[in-house]
Amino acid sequence: MADPDTELGKTPSDRHIFACVNCGADMRFAPGQDKVVCDHCGHSEPVAPGPRAPAIRELDLQDGLRAALSDQDMEDTRVLHCPNCGAQFDLPPHTHAAECPFCATPVVTDTGAHRQIKPRAVLPFQLDEEVARRAMTDWLGQLWFAPNGLMNYARKGRRMQGVYVPYWTFDADTRSRYSGERGDDYYTTRTAMRDGQRVQVRERHTRWRPARGQVARFFDDVLVLASRALPKRFTDALAPWDLADLEPYRPEFLAGFTAEAYTVDIDDGFDEARAHMDRIIARDVRFNIGGDHQRIHSIDTHLSDVTFKHVLLPVWLAAYKYRGKTYRFVVNGQTGRVRGERPWSAVKIAIAVLLVATIAAIAGYFYALEQGAV
Repeated sequence: MADPDTELGKTPSDRHIFACVNCGADMRFAPGQDKVVCDHCGHSEPVAPGPRAPAIRELDLQDGLRAALSDQDMEDTRVLHCPNCGAQFDLPPHTHAAECPFCATPVVTDTGAHRQIKPRAVLPFQLDEEVARRAMTDWLGQLWFAPNGLMNYARKGRRMQGVYVPYWTFDADTRSRYSGERGDDYYTTRTAMRDGQRVQVRERHTRWRPARGQVARFFDDVLVLASRALPKRFTDALAPWDLADLEPYRPEFLAGFTAEAYTVDIDDGFDEARAHMDRIIARDVRFNIGGDHQRIHSIDTHLSDVTFKHVLLPVWLAAYKYRGKTYRFVVNGQTGRVRGERPWSAVKIAIAVLLVATIAAIAGYFYALEQGAV
């Protein structure tokens, strides 16, 4: 199978379709098996990188911010834009209508090409749709007040969609000089009157002294979501991801799945990554100052060797419209961790309230009997 860097003349949608050599039907990637499989005749081929597979290459952040990346690092994609949730995702060739996998909104489009930074790595799906659905329905089953109709619909409804969600990763070598104060506790004892008696009272005090120093840390693969299609609280809850399993980008991994285009640009992504780095550096500074308490007055951080890459992480997604409302559920395609919008059943809540009121009334009645009021 060809290296993706040699296929720049094709669109990603073309690259993500693999014809079976036996019957000509489309083949799809089989999660957890490192092979593409034909659903029609069962023929399979391994997704083997070969002896000279390219390593996952980092890109210089300044080149990305200046839009100075080489053509080798860019690609033209044909994407569909959802007017409801703002998602952008790849379309197969000759397709002009689809349903958004993120919010179940029907969308018709005549979209053109979209130029973006090519993904450098992909975390292949490890769980298939059956396992992901079981994880989702088990999670729904733990929600006592979820509507039965929605749970039944989720169990028996349409298949979940496998989506590769875009992320940025950032690396940086940091050195930070700081100034602050170190507080060390000490105790004194004094005599005080309490209830007419003299007692010894132990009091805590803090002795502060100036503190200066330097800390250094290398940040590797700070992960930032590059999509606005799903609530961030959903995707954050899918963590952790084992990025040690990242593979160099190969279109075979995307066969049969949808790939979302990023909608968070590099500069916004790095701002979020930098905020995360600053929090970790502040924690390092407090640890370096030591003592019982710390005050930080200033931190001056110098960053060097700042690089980034565009990666795709696997998510199984279900979006159901139930009684006029859309409910979305996501499953980590590597670990099976589930998150979604919590549905509420007004009927179940009313029954629960009535049941609690009934139990309280019965308890009150028997209490009154014991007290002789009845």
